[in-house]
Amino acid sequence: MRLLVVGHGRMGRLVAEHAPAYGFEVAGILERDTNEGGAGATAERCRGVDVAVDFSTPEATLVTAPRLAGLGVSLVVGTTGWQAREAELREAVSRSGVGAVVAANFSLGANVLDALTEAAGRLLRGDEAYGAFIHEAHHAAKKDAPSGTALMLRRALERGGYARPVDVSSTRAGSIPGTHTVGFDGPAETLALVHTVRDRATFAHGALAAARWVVGKKGWFGMRDVLGLSS
Repeated sequence: MRLLVVGHGRMGRLVAEHAPAYGFEVAGILERDTNEGGAGATAERCRGVDVAVDFSTPEATLVTAPRLAGLGVSLVVGTTGWQAREAELREAVSRSGVGAVVAANFSLGANVLDALTEAAGRLLRGDEAYGAFIHEAHHAAKKDAPSGTALMLRRALERGGYARPVDVSSTRAGSIPGTHTVGFDGPAETLALVHTVRDRATFAHGALAAARWVVGKKGWFGMRDVLGLSS
């Protein structure tokens, strides 16, 4: 299978490095200089490409992903910060008849945390003595705060029926790959669910597994679909 890498920062380089282990040939890389305004997503560049993995920027995703979908290329999107315009990308995917896996976090551990957070919210939703909080920490260069994963975890609480306010806080410092904590504090105890990334390669492995999974599928999917965690 042939893979197009969109964005060549830390994550894009890791995706390209590990792609052969997942059965992919890297057919090309769209960098900022070669993809201004989505100009790199051409029919010639995408000929024979099965799937694109996008870890670029919100602005690039919003113009590049619809073009790729229109050329019949399936999508794996790990870029965050564009979700306010999600309806546009969903419509482009639906109109093009391709498959797209869109996730704020591609690691197995983070998606298990998502499922556990939903369950914890369901179990504690009726006890008003327990207040929920989410804290996330990332490297200083990460722009969006709170992170897409933190917002994903807040939605997991909502799916579980936890309707009370949730305090969400962020730290940006140093080279932290990513740590997410979901906590519930009661009168005499605190429950904390924590996921800590030691190596960013875990995101590349998850994205490549999603890329292999989505080829030949149609529709809008999340990482929980890929991992079989959807209820």
